[in-house]
Amino acid sequence: MTPIQLIIIFSLTLLTTKILKLCFSAINATQNRKTAVGFFHPYTNDGGGGERVLWCAVKAIQEENPDLQCLVYTGDHDATPQSLSNRALDRFGVTLLSPPKVVHLYKRKWIEETTYPHFTMIGQSLGSMYLAWEALCKLTPSYYFDTSGYAFTYPLARLFGCKVICYTHYPTISSDMLSRVRQRSSMYNNDALVAKSVWLSRCKIIYYTIFSWLYGIVGSCAHLAMVNSSWTKAHIENLWGVPDRIKRVYPPCDTSGLQVLPLERSAEIPVIISVAQFRPEKAHSLQLEAFSVAVKRLDSGLPKPKLQFVGSCRNRSDEDRLQMLKEKAIELNVNEQVEFHKNVTYRDLVGLLAGAVGGIHSMTDEHFGISVVEYMAAGAIPIAHNSAGPKMDIVLEEDGQQTGFLACSIEEYADAIFRVIKMSETERLQMAAAARKRASRFSEQKFSDDFKAAIRPILSRVSR
Repeated sequence: MTPIQLIIIFSLTLLTTKILKLCFSAINATQNRKTAVGFFHPYTNDGGGGERVLWCAVKAIQEENPDLQCLVYTGDHDATPQSLSNRALDRFGVTLLSPPKVVHLYKRKWIEETTYPHFTMIGQSLGSMYLAWEALCKLTPSYYFDTSGYAFTYPLARLFGCKVICYTHYPTISSDMLSRVRQRSSMYNNDALVAKSVWLSRCKIIYYTIFSWLYGIVGSCAHLAMVNSSWTKAHIENLWGVPDRIKRVYPPCDTSGLQVLPLERSAEIPVIISVAQFRPEKAHSLQLEAFSVAVKRLDSGLPKPKLQFVGSCRNRSDEDRLQMLKEKAIELNVNEQVEFHKNVTYRDLVGLLAGAVGGIHSMTDEHFGISVVEYMAAGAIPIAHNSAGPKMDIVLEEDGQQTGFLACSIEEYADAIFRVIKMSETERLQMAAAARKRASRFSEQKFSDDFKAAIRPILSRVSR
């Protein structure tokens, strides 16, 4: 027998051993399965719209079926049932009926993007399976509920005997991403080096095509998939091929709490607010450059507007991104007009929104855009990217009245900022009122009603 044959036999034996070990783990865990809903949400301190969905989903299930225990799988080791319950209230204004049980995970590094400098998507996807294995071995629930978009964990959860439910904020891969690679467009998810190379672009197209095929297979394992927008629904139906199991449920937006704010703005200095996590896809630099252009257009005698960045940092990369943004503000000579508010409380966020005449959001293909709805509910004129959620679901006319502005380039954003700042009070109030009415379509109550209607058929079949 040759050395190569020995290596092959050894590798196959090792792989078979691993698969058998996984199967035995799943069998043992299934025998000890608890009648509970396990929420797979490794980052319970990200502070974004995904975390709001988590807590509103927990509350909705507690209301729909009080006998079902809710537990949260988290990689935040300082998280406790009471701290998470307090966080839901303090950060998002969501009052849980009871604190959720916490299952701590210690393999979270395998889903962090810094672990995979190359082939990040497949690396994080495979890493999520490893993390989910840890979670399900520790406690196997009747219902596995993914609220973070880790579709590769669904076949594993089914192997453990769970009903699989997910709330998908955006597809991990989409035809839009493939199009950008084909067009060799440089963006946060398509490195400039790849965009400049024909050969590397072709290789990436093959990689994306294979990945989208795998993503479709694992995604189809969900018993119920809720999606947050028309754009996401179209992509997920195309990729997963199970349209009868896909329901559009708009995410919960704090419209009721913000709609009580007065539409009038008393401050002499106009404020433009930007609410988003300090992640690369949020394109904060574009906002800063557009604001700089708009400021230069204003008459020197007029008070200079203020730009307020409000967001959270998940990790060191986000912290570095925030620091670079501060340095860029100095470079553009607008640092005196720009403020940065990191990890603010829900109460402070409401206070900041109450003083803003406009809100800016610039992510391309933003799947929905909760912060855009929050601007509208608070009375701030939205300026959002002309794509996906804001374009298809949110910044639409209400009773024939314009509700905000859509833009793509720095110049278009600058034009919109300038228009909001120079707008007469009568015109601004008219647009703000229409935007507020539009925002009422995306309330937390609407989410709760639609969410309960979607899960009711599955929860009615509680495993005994």
